[in-house]
Amino acid sequence: MRRPDKPLTVLVIGSGGREHALCWKLAQSAQVERIYCAPGNGGTATTTKVENVEIQVMDFLKIEQFCRDSKIDFVVVGPDNPLAEGIVDVLHEKCPDLRVFGPERVAATLEWSKAFAKEFMDSHEIPTARFLVCDSYEAGVKIVQENSWARVIKVDGLALGKGVFVCDTQDQALDALLAIFQGNSFGAAGSRVVIEEKLVGEEISLLTLFDGKRLVPLLPSQDHKRRFDRDQGPNTGGMGAYAPIDLFQARRAEIESLVLEPIEKALRDAAFDYNGVLYIGLMITDKPYVLEFNCRFGDPETQAILPLMTSDLLPLLWACTEGALDKVQVTWSSGASCCVIAAAETYPQGSSRGEAIDLGEYASSTSSVKVASSKNKDHVVVFQAGTKLVDGKLLTNGGRVLAVTGIGKDLEAARESAYKAIKKVHFASMAYRKDIAGRALASC
Repeated sequence: MRRPDKPLTVLVIGSGGREHALCWKLAQSAQVERIYCAPGNGGTATTTKVENVEIQVMDFLKIEQFCRDSKIDFVVVGPDNPLAEGIVDVLHEKCPDLRVFGPERVAATLEWSKAFAKEFMDSHEIPTARFLVCDSYEAGVKIVQENSWARVIKVDGLALGKGVFVCDTQDQALDALLAIFQGNSFGAAGSRVVIEEKLVGEEISLLTLFDGKRLVPLLPSQDHKRRFDRDQGPNTGGMGAYAPIDLFQARRAEIESLVLEPIEKALRDAAFDYNGVLYIGLMITDKPYVLEFNCRFGDPETQAILPLMTSDLLPLLWACTEGALDKVQVTWSSGASCCVIAAAETYPQGSSRGEAIDLGEYASSTSSVKVASSKNKDHVVVFQAGTKLVDGKLLTNGGRVLAVTGIGKDLEAARESAYKAIKKVHFASMAYRKDIAGRALASC
């Protein structure tokens, strides 16, 4: 692998908790001299080596010019929208010497079109729930009424993690179709709909890296998508996550043979070139099934797994652009993590703007570049998402505001650390789930 011949200047694109975690982890690398985050948040603004840049993620012209003016060596794309709109294609065309971590637009179709992803899985014999696709309310109603299995309704396009309706009854499925097609709740993203069989089992979020040749899994985690305790309420962008997942290890051989090996082959044989993260949403029942693909780091999964990574993140991402993942070793702490999202009370329908945030003793938890210990003594890292700094004051600026990650020797210790810490941070409209990782511990 051709390694960087000097410390790098890196641009991370995005403003959420995922981007704060990526900046925090990249800042620990001796191979990284400086990090810019566009546009960043209050957390990235106070992280060592990191400087925010007032450029929005969809302003490709300004991003391209900034890369030239600031002599950026390496770009890491965080969110889905710029990938879907071709930010990587633009940077490859306009800045041919620039390294960019992330798939080009046609490859990112695996995320921005759920219908394309399902057809990709089906054609490559990757196990997934049976499905049908429709482009009108009337066609959707017919599918639901004629198929008792048709209980999961997904808008085809990007919807910030909120375009999935997991229904228990036919009436609920019909209501979801009504909201999408006649209520126009999702705009163009809902012009097509995927209707799926409802699978019941345990979900696993598996972030993998693909370098054009090989697929390398990272630490498995489990997201909690529903807004309220006991998995009640609407789907969100994610209310918390924990890692690692014992179930993954118990079923690893089966997951590798039925899912990972076919996906690796499918990506090698695809008409498009894939480079970057492939998030694989798994459902484990009698066998593993793939629920969906994302083409970027998950949020809040990234905030759960990166504090457990004891190796350097930069060489891993760089190797993806070199086709050289086999030359880099990734290592993990023997401990566990539990990440709890502090959101606005009205989230996902609403957000919080301008409320003062008190981080107490955790105000500087991400300012250090200290690398995680392989033994991982109990500690807490607070990643910021919907925040901004105004005249030195930290204020709310979004729906999901903070990601409080506890790390411990085991999941019980990690969860205890996270919930002890979240009680010490505050903003006026703060709300959070009380049961992140609770089911996993109850089943132990």
